[in-house]
Amino acid sequence: MQRLLCFALLAAASLPAASWKQLFNAKDLSGWQMTGPGSFVIEDGLLVTKGGMGLLYYKEEPFANTTIRVVFKTIGARANSGVYIRLPEKPRDPWYGVHNGYEVQIDSGGDEWHRTGAIYSLSKAAGDWKQNPAGEWNTMEIHLKGKKTIVFLNGRKVNEYVDGQPVPERKAHYEPVRGPRPDSGYIGIQNHDANSKVMFKEISVKR
Repeated sequence: MQRLLCFALLAAASLPAASWKQLFNAKDLSGWQMTGPGSFVIEDGLLVTKGGMGLLYYKEEPFANTTIRVVFKTIGARANSGVYIRLPEKPRDPWYGVHNGYEVQIDSGGDEWHRTGAIYSLSKAAGDWKQNPAGEWNTMEIHLKGKKTIVFLNGRKVNEYVDGQPVPERKAHYEPVRGPRPDSGYIGIQNHDANSKVMFKEISVKR
């Protein structure tokens, strides 16, 4: 029995560690699709918001039980964007992600329910929250584990949400429609408005 256990441990140790898959190649929008009047442009190898409102989604495959890593910086204290997760279908319009998936917010100026790391108006970003100032890079990791979503901002856990847990009452038309989201879905990023400029240098996933 002990020999079998040792063999299993050695076999597990020899398996390759999960590696990050880059979804943005820093050259063009290969693998991505835009919907809405806004756009994303490539500037010096960075993915940059332009205009709005729009949704750029990764069209090649949906994701489940995956960690999503996004490295971004904002230009201005109220620059607004977000990472969409758990979209059941490829989005048909820029609001599809708001009402059919979850938006992990990017906005340093919002309150706990609407700032970076919050699941917009559903689950607040709290804990040891710290976003770097405008012009400096931030790293956000979003862990999809079945019905659970866990968000880390600059290495600090700021949010943990389980689909179906109690959420605040919906108060405005632009807040997401309440209801369950799928365990597996497409992901995307938002360009919010013409006055919000956000730059991304990495969007990657690790299963």
